[in-house]
Amino acid sequence: MQHSFAPSGLIARRLAIVLVLVVLDLWSKQVVFDWLEHLGETGGLVADPCARGHMRVPLVGEWFAFMLTLNPGAAFGQFGDFPHLLVWGRVGACLFLLWLLVRAPSTRPWNTTALVLVFAGALGNLWDNLVRARDLVLDEWYRDHPYGPVRDFIDVYFAGIPWHFPTFN
Repeated sequence: MQHSFAPSGLIARRLAIVLVLVVLDLWSKQVVFDWLEHLGETGGLVADPCARGHMRVPLVGEWFAFMLTLNPGAAFGQFGDFPHLLVWGRVGACLFLLWLLVRAPSTRPWNTTALVLVFAGALGNLWDNLVRARDLVLDEWYRDHPYGPVRDFIDVYFAGIPWHFPTFN
């Protein structure tokens, strides 16, 4: 069974949506990081309830908060010691997602929506690695790292469970 490409107008719309989502992703990271940095300077952050020392601002009870986190790895900090593999893997994943998006049939809108969202998130994280690298140099570890860390800020914690869900964006 041969699978053809989606019509060019449909591909253009999908890529336009991806672009808008990438811009929103980068904008939200910048706005939240600026706000949290300001709160940190004025003493508006509180220690997390799991006593790990993370400074955060609770938004919905104790379970949902924003927290400044710079992630040099992937999947909650994994592979941070392999930066070239990680970034080139992200480039490969973005190319693969683009290929899937171009070939996705219009009869599967939920699959296409998922592809658009994942592709936009991957591009936003790749932007942090490649473009924002020098803006995020906060300590010696990042100065020696060839790529910038991904900005994560969504913090979920469930009281009574001795496990803190890793921060994400």
